[in-house]
Amino acid sequence: MLRHGTTRTHSRRGRLAAVMTSLGLLASVSGCGLLGGEDDSASSGGGDSDLERSSITVAHLPSIDVAPLYLAQEKGYFADEGLDVKIEQAASGQAATQKMIGGDADIVQSSYVPYFLAQAKGTAEVRIVADAVAAAPDTFSLVARKDGEITGVEDLEGKKIAVSATNTIADTIVKSLMKTNGLDYGSVEWVQVSFPDTAAAVARGDVAAGTLIEPFLTSGAQEHGVRPIADVATGPTESFPLAGYGALAEFTENNPKTVAAFQRAMEKATADAQDRSVIEPIIQKTAKIDAETASLVNLPTFHSSLDASRLQRVPDLMVEFGLVDSKIDASAMIARPNAD
Repeated sequence: MLRHGTTRTHSRRGRLAAVMTSLGLLASVSGCGLLGGEDDSASSGGGDSDLERSSITVAHLPSIDVAPLYLAQEKGYFADEGLDVKIEQAASGQAATQKMIGGDADIVQSSYVPYFLAQAKGTAEVRIVADAVAAAPDTFSLVARKDGEITGVEDLEGKKIAVSATNTIADTIVKSLMKTNGLDYGSVEWVQVSFPDTAAAVARGDVAAGTLIEPFLTSGAQEHGVRPIADVATGPTESFPLAGYGALAEFTENNPKTVAAFQRAMEKATADAQDRSVIEPIIQKTAKIDAETASLVNLPTFHSSLDASRLQRVPDLMVEFGLVDSKIDASAMIARPNAD
């Protein structure tokens, strides 16, 4: 791993060891997508020569949500800011968060749950650097067997439901959907299954239903014949913020110009990502899907700028369903490097 000339003290390693236990239940909507490959390319260029750090490592969970990150690299937006960015893929949001806490990555992309849970448990002081995505219609859904007994959310009580991880946003958002429909989510048996394996598990009958995101919704229908029965991001969780970029508070405080440069580059790339014709080729390469499949994938809503009121929805939902015990102020966790 790159150390960027920064001293890694024994206390930092001790912090990582302590975090391993408390982050054991942290998984995000990890496995969100099938973003493969590690980009070791580095660009250099103009930008602010006074950056505290010109070289940074950014780690992310496997997800099409990070397409703008690769777009910023490909279009030279990081280089324009004077940033040399090494992009690494982590196995999950939990793994990415551990890289951040251990000092092996400067900025990481994950679902928001690991950030808030680490903050609440005191295992890390986290700052959120940039938004990534919010749920869009038909991008985060429950699926069931075609022509099976499960035809809608009302059929889920007492059934086995596959989620990418338990005690995270994956099962919490389904609980919210069931509660909204007056159903007993406490009767459900939650089964942890990775997104790539969920469609097959549903088709075999191992579980009655499962949650899927893109591109697994599209590939699951094509390869296993599963069909959506409910969009989980509806009602109280409509347009729900799903993932963003985080860093340790120490990093953001010591490197405000570097953080601001990263934010500016991501803002440009995210603006470009609003054009589907721009983002589809990136998804084809990173998710390793063909052009036809890429054209069928329902894309999430790409964001970059952080809105405190929108972000607050995440810890509030975590409190409602018992992931954390008390309210967390999302606004206090937003990195504002340009603030006086």
